[in-house]
Amino acid sequence: MLRGIHVPLVTPFTSAGEVALDAIEKLAHQVLDDSAAGLVALGTTGEVAALDPDERAGVIEVCARVCAQRRALLTVGVTGNDTHSTAQALRSLPEGVGAALVTVPYFLRPGERGVIAHFEALAEETPVPLVIYHIPYRTGQAVGAATLRRLGAHPMVAGVKYAAGGIDQDAVDLLADLPDGFEVVGGDDAFISPLLALGAAGGILASAHLRTREFVELADAWQAGDAGRARELGHRLARLSAALFAAPNPTVIKGVLHAQGLIPTPDVRLPLVPAGTEAVSQARLVAVHPGQ
Repeated sequence: MLRGIHVPLVTPFTSAGEVALDAIEKLAHQVLDDSAAGLVALGTTGEVAALDPDERAGVIEVCARVCAQRRALLTVGVTGNDTHSTAQALRSLPEGVGAALVTVPYFLRPGERGVIAHFEALAEETPVPLVIYHIPYRTGQAVGAATLRRLGAHPMVAGVKYAAGGIDQDAVDLLADLPDGFEVVGGDDAFISPLLALGAAGGILASAHLRTREFVELADAWQAGDAGRARELGHRLARLSAALFAAPNPTVIKGVLHAQGLIPTPDVRLPLVPAGTEAVSQARLVAVHPGQ
């Protein structure tokens, strides 16, 4: 269910500071027009922590409507560092959500036994399949291949968004022996090509707001065994990702989308601040000429 490129949508804001739901809908249709396999709502790229409950509900409603029309997978980010509130959030997901992207408990550092207990408890209560979000440089909690393999054996755990900051030994070990029905998707944009080469099913990539078709072609090329084409695309798109992450995500992406007329403002909510002009200009240049 996770195969292909899934785009974690930004949350555009109007000049009055409100969520621009119409712009979200247009972005959603655009990336699906460009062959994205699905959308991710309320991820880190969507500034979920800065949205109030009504705003979050509005974003999900728009994305669910678009995904229903387009028969695409909608994954919704569910963040929490305690099991009880995370389970409540999962049970509250509305109709139309196809999967939940659930972060490994952050800050508490519960150890891998705690991570196993957390996700096994959630898997017994969730109404939709879970995608574990493994991002240790944000959570402070390492999770090894053996732990992910054990969790992946549960029928309600569909996969893992793997964002360890590179290709580590656990990624290699995990992809060499995956449980049936459990998929790995890349979450570090600059490293998506080598992860796909190792057997990842796809990616959840903020960079794929731009040049979506080429990210899809990259995934297709590795899955088809066309290593030459995949390497060429991978190098080019890694340069784009580096430019888009030159300042905290999603500030540069929003700056480029605004410059292209796709969202009404480049605004982000504190504690994020807008990307500088130079970073946005460089990213725009690379987006137009990714080979340079």
